[in-house]
Amino acid sequence: MTVFGPLQALRDKAIPRPRPKSGYRGVPIAFDGAANAEPLVLAQAYGLAGENFYASERNPPYYHRIPGSIDAIVLREGVAKRLQQVNRQLAEAQLELFLFDAWRPQAVQIYFHDKWLPAELKRRDPSLSGAALLAEVETYWAAPSDGAEAPSPHSTGGAVDLTLRWRNGDPLWMGSLFDDTSLLAHTAHFEAAERTAAFSFSNEEARANRRLLYWLLRDAGFASNPTEWWHFSYGDQMWAQLTGAAAALYAGTEFTG
Repeated sequence: MTVFGPLQALRDKAIPRPRPKSGYRGVPIAFDGAANAEPLVLAQAYGLAGENFYASERNPPYYHRIPGSIDAIVLREGVAKRLQQVNRQLAEAQLELFLFDAWRPQAVQIYFHDKWLPAELKRRDPSLSGAALLAEVETYWAAPSDGAEAPSPHSTGGAVDLTLRWRNGDPLWMGSLFDDTSLLAHTAHFEAAERTAAFSFSNEEARANRRLLYWLLRDAGFASNPTEWWHFSYGDQMWAQLTGAAAALYAGTEFTG
């Protein structure tokens, strides 16, 4: 038995090929459902560790506070309770979740979708423009909310960005920075067969830790964004698309705290 105890089995279990996430904003939302009445709550009130990545200046590759960001990490009550359950499992191995972001102001979404990432992509490849540029941007950054029927995932309070760390200690190695916008960020990147012939210890560790995070969250009812290893959601339209649910549980909401 390793230091991970019974959780080692999840580190050894491959991440499966995901359903396509494209088209998720066409999924209907159960506006009148009980879940959509859930409030936004503070993550810390549920024993969830974290620091809002966008409100910090220690946030590579940006290294500046993002306009419109908030210091708190807030999420739907039902999401917080599910993450709390995951933390109970992780406690067996002296691990815990660490949150980067959850509910997100539209100002932050607009900044990255409309300004920062398009400029960065064009800096790297000046030939990118029009539909090709937009497609590359939206591989990693959803368009800001487009009316009540099509909220961006983080505006619902159902999406959360997180990782694993030793309790009150160092994060587990995941193989890339949070918010990386390359193939390295894809959840199953290290699962590909062609990467196994000359595999490094670093890649093996990243693969095992991504698997652990994936299966813990999936078994708690979350869906994994296939292009971002850190992004999981419960109840939003992307969750419904990826899990085959008939409707999303959460619409867009506002944090007034």
